[in-house]
This record gives sequence, structure tokens and C-alpha cells, in this order.
Amino acid sequence: MKRNARSASLILASAAVVALSATSCSPAADQGGTADGDQVTVTVRLWDEQVQAAYEKSFEQFESANEDINVETVIVPFANYTEKLRTDVSAGNVDDIFWVNSSTFGAYADSGNLLEIGSEFDSLKGDWVPAAIEQYTRDDVLWGVPQLTDGGIAMYYNKTMIEEAGVDLTDLSWHPTDPAQDTFLPAMQKLTVDAEGRTAEDPEFDASQIEQYGYNAALDLQAIYFNYIGSNGGTFQEDETFTFAGDKSVEAFQYVVDLINEHQVSPSAANTNDNGSFSRDQFLQGNMAVFQSGTYNLKNVSDGADFEWGIAPIPAGPEGRVSVVNNIIAAGNPDSENLEATTRVLQWMGSAEGASFIGAEGAALPAVVGAQDAYSEYWEAQGADPSQFALAAEGETIGAPVGANFNEAATAWTPIFNEIFLGRTPVGEGLQEAEDLANAVGE
Repeated sequence: MKRNARSASLILASAAVVALSATSCSPAADQGGTADGDQVTVTVRLWDEQVQAAYEKSFEQFESANEDINVETVIVPFANYTEKLRTDVSAGNVDDIFWVNSSTFGAYADSGNLLEIGSEFDSLKGDWVPAAIEQYTRDDVLWGVPQLTDGGIAMYYNKTMIEEAGVDLTDLSWHPTDPAQDTFLPAMQKLTVDAEGRTAEDPEFDASQIEQYGYNAALDLQAIYFNYIGSNGGTFQEDETFTFAGDKSVEAFQYVVDLINEHQVSPSAANTNDNGSFSRDQFLQGNMAVFQSGTYNLKNVSDGADFEWGIAPIPAGPEGRVSVVNNIIAAGNPDSENLEATTRVLQWMGSAEGASFIGAEGAALPAVVGAQDAYSEYWEAQGADPSQFALAAEGETIGAPVGANFNEAATAWTPIFNEIFLGRTPVGEGLQEAEDLANAVGE
């Protein structure tokens, strides 16, 4: 049975609202102690250590003006974040505030596990990325405070490898059925090199002795296959019904799978299906020329690469360049024992001042518009230009997955997707089976 979600507006103390609206600076303004003068602790769960470091500095400033609140961050690795969050929510021992992505929030919102972001946040909402608000609004209610926006997807590249191969990445195109219109595959073949220095376009190329991969085709929803689906005019989901077995989507999947198994310009799915960091690590170790990803890996590349690198646009498909755009929210726990303090921390996290620490550390692009200048300034000082991600987000996009049953559906299709990418199950056949199973979840 669905229980009614609780609204933060029902539990936020009126004195705190007055103090917040009266201050001319930010939600960090001193709002006094608790009634008995005791300090309360608000815990914030997330999966990113780089953002955690930025949060620590942000919350330190918050605490200096809110001495009655102590904020503690809790890291849960992304690999088991979703499962642990589900378990802890069910057990009633989740943190006061926790990160939620689009694939999980629908189920939590429908079950009353998220705090409504109501009118007490009105003064802040105008500075939040509109796409983030839209993504996390369900039944006309916003269910979290936008924290991170990925912008779009782009390609990191090793400048030396690109120059040596004589490849121009600025305007590549891919095509699922017409090789004459495909400039992307030939470029990636030039960038894939075996132990004898032969490229993948050479008939003598030895795929068993690859020393440099061209690209990171893999079972990666956000960085890889969603973008191919969109740029081929396909869909993954429509009105929470999975549609990835449609003809255009099958063509997109087939192209990606062929990059791995037929053309062998990307690592084997045996290495990447269960290791989301494999391709990134290969790129940072100098074993891969092009690494397609988002802003969420910008600091990893900057900190980890000991070579010159740049950022180029993703290849255009028959429908042009289409990029997936995703956002992350901080959700409040409606069963928190410290609801008033939790709301005040959420208000700080949703303010330009509070979110600016994320941008200032270069950890991620804040979903609070007023905090994004700090991000740009950080990377400009580092000599990097992340503008390709913004350009991708401003162009044609495909929405990230949603739905109350998304995780259960993904669990159903994952074994089949694994076999498809390993080349052991035909793409069309496997996708139809996976789609049928995914849509049967929750019936």
C-alpha cells in the first residue's frame, strides 16, 4: 500500500522559516539553537569521495553559523550504493539526507520515503537547473534538492595518440548501416594498435595482442549506449514502458557491440561488463586513445592523467549528436528524528553559497546555477576547457531512465545485456527478451 508522503512544510519550524527569509545572505545565517540548547547531528549519504571533500568544507561553514547542528557525511561506494540504500530505507535506518538518482527515485517517491521539497524552498528553486527539477518532479511534487548535473557526454582523448594517428575528432559521424557515412569507426581503427604497431585497419592486425585501444565501447548506459540510441532516433523508454527492442535502438546496440566484438577497437566485455572503472583506468594508464564519459570523470582524468589530454564532442549519428543528461538530488528522509535541522541543511545545500564548494573544488558541476561559475573558474585555472559537456547538454538530448520499477527491471535485463555485449546472444533477439522481462516487472 502506498502511504502518504510527508511534506517538509508541515514540519519546518516557523521560526526557522522567518529567520531564513529575513536574512539577506544565505541559509547559513545563524538560526539559533534547539529548544534545549543541545546539538543535533544530520547525516548526509553519498557515493562520491571528491564531492564528499567539497561537502566537508561547505558544512564547516554551515556549522559555524548554525551551532546547534553538526553535519556528518557518510560514503557508500557506488558499486553497492543502490542495494544498500534500498535495504536501509526498508529497515528504517537510512540517513537524514541521501543522494538519489533518476533510476531509483520513482519507487521511493511513490512509497513515501522522500521528503517533499515544498514552499520553504521557493526562494531557492529559481536558481536550480530546470532539467533537474523536471527530472525529479513526480505527481507535481519535487522530491529532492538538485545537487549535481552531468551536463552532456563528450570524449576525453590522449593528445599524443590522436596527433600520431593523424585523426581529427572534432566532427566524426557514425552510421549503423552505411559505412560510406561512417567516419567514426575508421578513426577508432587508426587508434587501435597491436604489439607490432599495426592498426586495426591493417589486415595483419593481431587482435590478441592489442596494446592500445581506440575507444571505450561498453555496457555503460550513461556514457555509451543511451547516446547511440538517441542519435539513431531510437528510444529506451516511453512513459515508463521500456522500448529498447525497437528497430532503431537495436541498430544502435548492434553498432556498439560490433565495436567490441567485430572491429575490436574497444576492450572485451569480459573486462568491462562488471567493472565500470576498467576503461577509465586503461585511458589513464595510456592504453586507450579515446574515453567517452561525462563531467563525473573530469577530475579523475585531470588528477590521474600524466599526459596531455583534451575533450572532443561525441560522434553524430543519423539524427545528429544526441546526449543523455542526468542529475543527482539530495533527498530528505521523512522519518528523520531531526526534520527541522534536516530541512535547514537541505536549504543550505540548495543555495548558491552552499553548492559553490562543489564547483570550487572542481569535483562536479553543481545543479545550482549560481554555483556553476566556481566550477568554470576552477577548470580554467587548471588549463582545461569543459565546454563540450555544456554544449552537449544544450543540444539534442535523451532523458535518463525513470520509473518506480526501474531497478527491478534492470536486474531482469542485466544478465541478457551481459551476454549481448559478450557477443554470445544476438542483439535483436536478446533485446526483445530483455524488454519483455523488464516490462513484466511490477505487473
